Amino acid sequence: MMSRLLSAAAIGSALLGAVLMSDHATAQSTDAAIFTAPETAWRTVDPENMLLIQTKYGNIAVELFPEIAPKHVAQVKALARSGFYDNVPFHRVIAGFMNQTGDGTNGDGTGDSTLPDLEAEFTFRRGANMPFAKVTTQKAGPGQIGVGFYKSLQIASQPTAQAMFTKDNKVNAFGLHCPGVTSMARTSDPNSANSQFFLMRGKADHLDTEYSIWGATVMGRDLLEKPVVGAVGDSNEWMPDYMDEVDVVADLEGGDRPTVQVLKTDSSAFTNWVEMQKEADGTYPDICELSVPTRVL
Repeated sequence: MMSRLLSAAAIGSALLGAVLMSDHATAQSTDAAIFTAPETAWRTVDPENMLLIQTKYGNIAVELFPEIAPKHVAQVKALARSGFYDNVPFHRVIAGFMNQTGDGTNGDGTGDSTLPDLEAEFTFRRGANMPFAKVTTQKAGPGQIGVGFYKSLQIASQPTAQAMFTKDNKVNAFGLHCPGVTSMARTSDPNSANSQFFLMRGKADHLDTEYSIWGATVMGRDLLEKPVVGAVGDSNEWMPDYMDEVDVVADLEGGDRPTVQVLKTDSSAFTNWVEMQKEADGTYPDICELSVPTRVL
């Protein structure tokens, strides 16, 4: 079977399609590790839509977004619940890029599960029930596009006001491949994603709208830098790190089930946090340099 690789040199720039005009910017930010906010400003991540990846370095929790990539989230959860991801190596790790894993059959990037391949979910339609917390804009072709957050995920989106001119009262949006984001690996066929996925260590905007994003790390982001760099087949001496166990958090009990909270992006606390992220010249950092404050209870 064809290896599912993510080569930064081989993958072309993402196709943004029509230029999306931006909303008016409002935002703010501080260090998530020291940020405090009222109890009402925090939301608890749904345990049914949170994946816990246990490694020898510690536990990583990923918030899942079925409203963005329903088929991918359903498949990842089904594979996790079947034990397919347990004791599976990070078979390809590139410094500053990503940790690739999910080959529970061969462990080297050439295997898939027995479940069917998935149709691409590179973009999504965002309605009023999916509020966009715009932070700033970034270049998109000859124009600009609004970028910010949906829950814990960095996204780009058309202005909310444009929804009134569409038949479904929604606008186009897509996730951004920022550090902490989880996305599905595939072959050159856009509809070939199956079980393999990658966790971003750095920013890779050339992957945007080319790969299906389905989650964002909300606990253990620092651990994404831990897997040893290398790839199966590169050297007989290279020993990969492993996902020891992968579970849907809702299936765990007692002390094994973490409670993770994320700052609400529609709260005044979030607005204050974003404002604190401004540079000395009054501009905002690149959206991939920001991550919504989280806490574990």
